[in-house]
Amino acid sequence: MQGEEVLTIKDVAALLKVGEKTIYSMAQSGELPAFKVRGQWRFSRKDLDAWIELQKHSTQDFGEGQKK
Repeated sequence: MQGEEVLTIKDVAALLKVGEKTIYSMAQSGELPAFKVRGQWRFSRKDLDAWIELQKHSTQDFGEGQKK
């Protein structure tokens, strides 16, 4: 993880354009890839980017099945 960008809840909330409470809840439930440093949530930018790509693909697959 050396040299890798690490983000805070505030950073991730701004990136995903959702509230900080949403990010906290998603991290706590394991929905977002995250880790704690002395009790504070942190996010690897690399892991988060991979998660975002997965969400894009799962959303596209779901949306395609819904078209009529």
